[in-house]
Amino acid sequence: MANGMTRIADAPRHEERADGDDRNVAAGIVAGLIGGLVATWVMSEFQGRWSKAVDGYESPSADGRHDARDWQERNDDLNANELAAQAVATRTIDRPLTREELEIAAPAVHYAFGGTMGAVYGALAEVSPAVRALGGTGWGTAVWIGGDEIAVPLLGLSRPNADYSLEAHAQSFAAHLVYGLTTEFVRRGVRALL
Repeated sequence: MANGMTRIADAPRHEERADGDDRNVAAGIVAGLIGGLVATWVMSEFQGRWSKAVDGYESPSADGRHDARDWQERNDDLNANELAAQAVATRTIDRPLTREELEIAAPAVHYAFGGTMGAVYGALAEVSPAVRALGGTGWGTAVWIGGDEIAVPLLGLSRPNADYSLEAHAQSFAAHLVYGLTTEFVRRGVRALL
């Protein structure tokens, strides 16, 4: 252009990272979101299979294993995703949800959280060498600590951590490792396509 300014269309859409890969936060968010959603499903399946293998437990929650709180249900008949969905409902529609509504709402809470965490991971993986170095297992561990070990009890969506057995914590931790690894695997594949 005559005035020395570059048109937006002519500007580079992303930067080169030192490792030779393109940096594109928007593509990272999309790839991470897809990875997080797939990983949430895989995590739910993992939790359900663990519970069945350990003691034949099948989730009685409104949507069965698709809201992935088997470890919590096995220990205290609570489900943080159902509790969160009910809290949102009572504040927005001024009534509790029916069991049929919970079949949709509880997994929606879980998938919204899993997808959001995947999108955050995808964005951070684009710009942070430390996040890329931690990879999926590091991200899964961070989500487990921040979510299950800190936020869920603080929000009153579960009993205090000390009330749960080592096996319950191990199941939750292992499920989050599965979540993190799956998020990274899918994110990387989708990101290569973008």
